[in-house]
Amino acid sequence: MGESLDFDRIERNARIRNTVLKTVTYALLILWGLMVLFPFYWMVLTSVKSYGAYSSENIPQFFTLSPTFENYVKAFTGVPLARYFLNTVIFTVLTTALMLVVIIPAAFAFSRLSFRGRDLLFTLFLSLMMIPNELVVITNFVTITNAGLRNTFAGLILPSVTSVFYIYLLKENFAQIPDELYYAAKVDATTDFRYLTRVMIPISRPTIITITILKVIECWNSYVWPRLITDEQTRYLVSNGIQELRESGFGKDDIPSMMAAVVVISVPLIILFLIFHKKIMEGVSRGGTKG
Repeated sequence: MGESLDFDRIERNARIRNTVLKTVTYALLILWGLMVLFPFYWMVLTSVKSYGAYSSENIPQFFTLSPTFENYVKAFTGVPLARYFLNTVIFTVLTTALMLVVIIPAAFAFSRLSFRGRDLLFTLFLSLMMIPNELVVITNFVTITNAGLRNTFAGLILPSVTSVFYIYLLKENFAQIPDELYYAAKVDATTDFRYLTRVMIPISRPTIITITILKVIECWNSYVWPRLITDEQTRYLVSNGIQELRESGFGKDDIPSMMAAVVVISVPLIILFLIFHKKIMEGVSRGGTKG
């Protein structure tokens, strides 16, 4: 009887500890979530405040009783933001598509083909990740300028059509596919290209989707390179538009209008992430697991 009471007490204490642990964990996660989401909330809140209401706040207000959408109108009329959106979509789609054309065969070669110096070459590729981005930007700027490609989509796109990190991520994913599938395909006289497109790409679809989404986000958020390589309004991206909005007169002090433009620019990426967040998590976990 005593042993039964002791067992019940131990089980009850264990349940209490688990409950307390879960409560603390969820509380910390909720707190962390609020901290992460607060900047976006503040951005949206500022975008629906009138300029007068925002300027008159000696103490920042965490809500507004009179929201307005005039700032969104200013964002599109103050600068040709719609044109910058179109330019950004073209830049993002073309850059991402060309990058996939480059990195998929490269990852296939490093993971499946056997040739002299393969491991050494891949090591040299990985060593490129140690070069500071600033040095790469300077080199690319000089190259693109000497080639006469400034203020062109080619000048915007070409320096971004490959990525050592994405090649590495996809190569590790390809390496997990059993060699027996490749040998069986070769017995059936299947070409490497057909094996890549019919076997490896479908199996690695989550990782490829992840790389695609990450590249889209990277292109959409590009700021330094578009600012360096374009000075004509016809080739501006949304990142240039934000800066132009700030420098256009009203943008320098009209923070609500700037926040409205940032909200509009951020919404496509947020929607993209919400749709594909499971694929991103799956692709990253697959790419980081060997064996």
